[in-house]
Amino acid sequence: MSRFLKLADSQRAHINSLRIAIVLISLVAAGLGFGWWSAPKQLTVHVPPDLRSGSTRMWWDVPPQSVYTFGLYIFQQMNRWPVDGEQDYQANITRLDAYITPSCKHYLQSDFELRRSSGELRKRVRGVYEIPGRGYGDSPEIRTVTNSIDDWTVTLDITADEYYGGQLVKRALARYPLHVVRMDVDPETNPFG
Repeated sequence: MSRFLKLADSQRAHINSLRIAIVLISLVAAGLGFGWWSAPKQLTVHVPPDLRSGSTRMWWDVPPQSVYTFGLYIFQQMNRWPVDGEQDYQANITRLDAYITPSCKHYLQSDFELRRSSGELRKRVRGVYEIPGRGYGDSPEIRTVTNSIDDWTVTLDITADEYYGGQLVKRALARYPLHVVRMDVDPETNPFG
């Protein structure tokens, strides 16, 4: 009889240890589920295509090349008037609204009003290009300066050609320092952040 009691006690102890294991596994699963639920739904990771610089980065670290490319792209798109500066400049401000800060939008809007009132935009066609030999790869240390984790200064060497009636009326070579900031407002309209 004592053999059966020892067997029953051993089975009860084993059942209790299995219950404890089930409770512990359930707690671990609940903790993992909470972590998964509270994780961000979308995460932008900047992986550089140049494998010499490596691809191990913290997710919040934005490579200077990406910042420079973003600044150049937005600047070119904002200052490109393919048909008529009076319509194209305003359309660009509206179209690129998600990529610029409110203070930049206010500045561009007042610049548009000033240029329109002086007749500088009417029937003007403009193209903006990076000066060959003055891009990011030529001197990366001065092209993108990191001010903080969310704040950069991008230096663009640009040529702007303006045409009126098919005739070149202005060619300007200029260096533009752009202030680029990360503002996560609406990731649907600005995937860059």
